Amino acid sequence: MNDLKDKVAIVTGSTKGIGRGIVEALAKAGANVVIVSRNQDDCNRVAEQIKEFGHDALPVAADVTNLKAIEELVKKVTEYYGKIDILINNAGSAITKKAEDITEADWDRVLNVDLRGVFFCAQAVGRQMIIQKSGKIINLASILGLVGDRQVLPYCVSKGGVIQMTKALALEWARHNIQVNALCPGYVITPMNEADLMNEKIHNHIIKKIPMRRLGEIKDMIGAVVFMASNAADYMTGQTLVIDGGWTAE
Repeated sequence: MNDLKDKVAIVTGSTKGIGRGIVEALAKAGANVVIVSRNQDDCNRVAEQIKEFGHDALPVAADVTNLKAIEELVKKVTEYYGKIDILINNAGSAITKKAEDITEADWDRVLNVDLRGVFFCAQAVGRQMIIQKSGKIINLASILGLVGDRQVLPYCVSKGGVIQMTKALALEWARHNIQVNALCPGYVITPMNEADLMNEKIHNHIIKKIPMRRLGEIKDMIGAVVFMASNAADYMTGQTLVIDGGWTAE
């Protein structure tokens, strides 16, 4: 049921962190993956690594805040593979700043990537999926779309919006056999945030809120993504799957 053989999956923000782990997991499950980030050299590097698993990987540089770039991405993928089975909206941005100090540029940067970019990627890919009468869209939200936290206001707003967007798209596109779901990770340690999360003050603030008393790891997230991308999740849509060590259970 979790076999993704010959499926075509686009993963935005897939050269680092959780996105990098996702493309590797999808490839191991049999999918052909499209590596997307703003830097073509990074995309090429990861694509070559993925090809070692014996599956094709297409590297495409694209900025998810640029509608023309999104349209070109979809065009390249459909011309190369002839279809798009899976979209993982993983690209994201965040800023740590007190609410009273947030500038217009700060607000726009986070919301443009984390909310606007997610919708327009889903829209562009969704148009192709409607033609195909099938597809899976998985939006990376966050527990901070469900609960608040200090000094991350634009991120909380954007992720809350992603959860509501997931529900609305699921309702609209159910008749086209397109399933739209969201994954809400807790705090996940990656090479990009390791230094911050290992700061004693930050680490203690986070750990005391997690009943399992540990940070999440990339490997904790990828099984859920493969499940939601597979036929095992054919009757699941409009849902938010939370993987947070128990944070939101209290």
